[in-house]
Amino acid sequence: MQTVDHKDILTRFKNGDLGREQAAALLTGAHPDSEARHAPLTTAVAPPRAAVSQPPPARALTTAPAGGGPPLPADGYAITALHGRFPDADGLDAFWHTAVLGGRDAGRRTSGSPAGAGAGAGAGADDFDAVFFGLTPQDAALMDPQERLLLEVLWQTLETAGCTGARLDTLTAADGEPRAVGVYVAHDPLGRAAVAQAPAGDAPAAAGAGVTLPARLSTLLDLRGPGHCVGGGGAAFLIALHQALSALRAGECGAALVGAVGLQPGPARRHPQGAEGGQGVGAVLLRPLAAALAAGDTVHAVVRATAVAHPGRRAREAAADRLARRALAAAGVTAAGVGLRETETTVAATTGDTGAATGLAALVRAVLQLRHGTLLPAPGDSSAAPWARPHDQSGRELPRRATVAVRPTAGSPAAHVLLEEPPRRGPEPIASGPAGPAAASGELVLLSAPTPEHLAATARRLADRVLPADAVEHGTQDGRRLLAALARELRLGRAVRDCRLAVVARDTGELGAALRAFAEDQAGAGDQDRADDRAGAGDRDGAGGLDGAGDRAGAGGLDGAGDRDGADDRAGAGDRDGAGDGDRAEDRAGAGDQDRAEDRAGADDQDGADDRAGAGAGGARGSVRCADLRGAQGPGVLFGELPETRAYLAALWRGRRLDALARLWLAGVDVSAADTAGAAPVLALPTSALLRRPLREAGCPATDGPTPS
Repeated sequence: MQTVDHKDILTRFKNGDLGREQAAALLTGAHPDSEARHAPLTTAVAPPRAAVSQPPPARALTTAPAGGGPPLPADGYAITALHGRFPDADGLDAFWHTAVLGGRDAGRRTSGSPAGAGAGAGAGADDFDAVFFGLTPQDAALMDPQERLLLEVLWQTLETAGCTGARLDTLTAADGEPRAVGVYVAHDPLGRAAVAQAPAGDAPAAAGAGVTLPARLSTLLDLRGPGHCVGGGGAAFLIALHQALSALRAGECGAALVGAVGLQPGPARRHPQGAEGGQGVGAVLLRPLAAALAAGDTVHAVVRATAVAHPGRRAREAAADRLARRALAAAGVTAAGVGLRETETTVAATTGDTGAATGLAALVRAVLQLRHGTLLPAPGDSSAAPWARPHDQSGRELPRRATVAVRPTAGSPAAHVLLEEPPRRGPEPIASGPAGPAAASGELVLLSAPTPEHLAATARRLADRVLPADAVEHGTQDGRRLLAALARELRLGRAVRDCRLAVVARDTGELGAALRAFAEDQAGAGDQDRADDRAGAGDRDGAGGLDGAGDRAGAGGLDGAGDRDGADDRAGAGDRDGAGDGDRAEDRAGAGDQDRAEDRAGADDQDGADDRAGAGAGGARGSVRCADLRGAQGPGVLFGELPETRAYLAALWRGRRLDALARLWLAGVDVSAADTAGAAPVLALPTSALLRRPLREAGCPATDGPTPS
């Protein structure tokens, strides 16, 4: 059968020539049977509705710009990740708990808040992890607090979606450009938040005008899509979302980040009575639904329609009603089919006045209610209630739907968004790991971070939140399957940084124990208390902050694994770690009989790449090996852009040459991008640890430790 171009498939799907299942099958290359391959290309169309002449296809998504325009793809757009921090809620789990309580338990605080007080997005707004984002504390101090908060949540949203590593390159625009992610942000006026957070006469300057904010954020995150900034107003986030969908429709980007931050002066309080202001920051990642399902993304909700307009001199309520009718008509849905309506009024009881983040808070509330199948208490109600799915007149079950709307205020437009719960699918099977002798060799788990301190904190977070000691059964089949999925997710979903960790484990229990032991070793080394590292010196020059890194790491467990593993590990542990009957892994991967593959790629033939990186080779299973590459010079032992290099690394993965891959990883080679065979669902993992420090201490010796988050 002739291969069909993906762009042609999407065009035919958009025009209604292909149904959803047919398009998904063609995109993924899956054909249920030969009869389906040759079936006529048809798509269902909604029956006519009295209120709308010539309606669009059922459940179609159409943004509704004032001047009209072509509809968006009929399957809509998936929210594949969302992240947020609000008063009393640093994270969506805490936000849901606060919202379910309906205003009770107002004194509850979360331990993971930016400043440890749990007050919300703006608590400790001058605390920031400059090192993590490659900035000096001095440069970070010149940024508006809203920009710093947006930078954090945009990164965490990408990580939640598994899109900061190799997967990010698969998000392409219509012209094939990788990393094509649009950045659309809503914020209160820049500079006002800085003044509110600073003592009198000591306000940091805003780093440029608001219109350049998406460009700066895209540069810091190396994203190559379009962007736009919407300043102020309760509907600002929903307007930014509307604009992002237009860019996705035009093929300008493969995904879009839409973020918002509201950092109002005064304390963060949930209740509007007596509150001087509220705080909120968060973001969502949007992708075409068909692409998200084909990639195995988590779909939290589907955006079916959006509508935005200024009221002009018209009454504001009339303008809001008009937008509601436009959004429902665009999606082919009646008002009776909507079971939830979130507005700025319903949000206020949970977050207070969050300014430009008001629409974000309303959307988060709606998405969480769709996810949990639970309706939150309305203002004045006492408890949450189950949300039953609706049915049509024939008894057919329909999806839950919700609208998110913010009415216009003086000088600002109104916005309306129609959401729907995602298509129901069976439970996603965790990708099974290898069987037989390959299973005995375990899985290679790779982790990286900008500094050893970040690496230890992220290892601890991963062990505690994914691999709790009291919930893991050593050696079970489920433990091995989860380990295989976790190892793959870390390789494909996370960015590659300079401080690296490698461990081969047979199950999740073994991995959890290894990561905890590593984190404890690093905590005992006392690296986090060095003043030069807190000032960022080591990160600017690659050496000073860690004082040679290798010397202290050898004592603290960072680079001393080789001593524990023994010299024989460095002399060929790869043969014992699944290399086979006398054949080196590299030979079986096609590298040749005479020369080691690393040598032929430019590695030192006396010591090996791992010795130059300061890490032991081989090592017992469950033993962590590490390297600090911040002071490394040149491209490393392999030039990863060469097709031959990618083919060689892919052969190592196919042959499960775990020791060779670990040594190359610790020597500076990005081995993760070559492990892309097969499709697997995205596995939700905790985000990387951020070690925030007060920026007012920039350039000065610090007296307090960082606040992990």
